[in-house]
Parts: sequence; structure tokens; C-alpha cells
Amino acid sequence: MAAHWHSVVVDCFDPQSLSRWWAEVLDWRIAYESEDEVVLVPPGALEESRRMQDLPYAEHGPVLLFGRSSDVKTTKNRLHLDLAPGEAPGSRDAEVERLITLGATAVDIGQKDVPWVVLADPEGNEFCVLSERPSAAT
Repeated sequence: MAAHWHSVVVDCFDPQSLSRWWAEVLDWRIAYESEDEVVLVPPGALEESRRMQDLPYAEHGPVLLFGRSSDVKTTKNRLHLDLAPGEAPGSRDAEVERLITLGATAVDIGQKDVPWVVLADPEGNEFCVLSERPSAAT
């Protein structure tokens, strides 16, 4: 039996604040919250007909878990999220502008001339906004 991908864990100083930022970025929902951690899931995961606790464990999609940590980030992330914008021309730049308006910052991690944009969330975790993606139904 293969292992099942359960979650991506983001260590952070303020799980409530950072998880809400990412919830707005992704349009995800809070599925669980305590003082030290918050779990985000895609919107459909909380529909009554698809409650995660009612699905077989192997069918759970990955979640984002934000856990409290006092560790200071000192280097670039070795694991990061890639966000795909819409497929319309200019959608990458529009998404980058939206994310910066929400509080992301542009960062240079040595990426040079590439078709994606590297940003950091409010706690400095890098992520990429990819170039426009063609529709899968072409």
C-alpha cells in the first residue's frame, strides 16, 4: 500500500492570520481551528454531501495546515506552492497584482528571466505564480 498525501504544513508565527490570508488567496475554507493550528480545505470539501469525515481516508485530498512555530525563517523555502492563474492572456500579471494588493511581496531568490513570478506571503514564505495555463479541455 502506498502512503497517502495528507497535508502541506506551513510553520508560522500566527496561524490564524496567515491561514486567513491563504484562504482568501485560494478561496479555501477553514475546516478546523485551534489556538496553535488551522486547517484549510478546498470549498467543496465542506459540502454536506462530501464531508471529509464521511469520505474514506484514501479519498481525502491534501489540506493546508498552518501550525504555530517560533522558528525564524533564515533561507529560501526548499518546498513551495505554485499557483496557476487563469488561461486568459495577462491573467498571471493580474493575479500577481491581486496577491500584492492582499499583502504578498515580490522576492528575488535568483530566479533570473523565467515565465513565473516569485512572491512571498505575509510571513515570508515564497510561492510562485505560474504563466497562463491552457485549458485541459482543448
